[in-house]
Amino acid sequence: MQFTPDESATLLRILQWRRDVRHFRPDPVDEAVLERLRATMDCAPSVGNARPWRVIRVDDLSLRAAVRANFSRCNAEAAKLYCGEKHAEYLALKLAGLEIAPVQLAVFNVMDPEAGHGLGRQTLPETLRQSTAMAVHTLWLAARAENLGIGMVSILEPQDIEALLSVPEGWEFAAYLCLGHPEFMDDTPLLHRTGWQENTQTEWPRR
Repeated sequence: MQFTPDESATLLRILQWRRDVRHFRPDPVDEAVLERLRATMDCAPSVGNARPWRVIRVDDLSLRAAVRANFSRCNAEAAKLYCGEKHAEYLALKLAGLEIAPVQLAVFNVMDPEAGHGLGRQTLPETLRQSTAMAVHTLWLAARAENLGIGMVSILEPQDIEALLSVPEGWEFAAYLCLGHPEFMDDTPLLHRTGWQENTQTEWPRR
């Protein structure tokens, strides 16, 4: 199949407008949309076609409260890494949308799945984690194309989240995603806009 220049331009706009969203409206997300998003993850590449990602939709209010408490503890510890003005700047950042986001997904990675029969990961088992990361990115872009936003909460203790959600042995916490309708659209990353870290260009050096 050949794609048109217009379709290529649309993909570029989706990539440019994909943001790590922290500010959500409480409006629910239509279940049909969520089903489409779930199906898009199956389009992600994975080593040996192992599809090592596992996703739990966290709806229970007590579980959500426990996740927020875990974030608060981890965030307080992370803040101790900074001093003076940088400490104040860190505390001013909004680093999670856990209070409002209507949909919350915990993503896990299975490091020894039966699927794929070990193909392609004997020398680089890290490719299983990379496959799960690509599935998350695929979901992220698909959500943006649905005019939704996703925010990844990385300031969590992995073992605590695994225990909290009672996941099977061998499931490794990979990401906690907040999903919903953004309060506003922005083509500039939050950390760039606040002056914490500007976007930089990467090079492809030749050897």
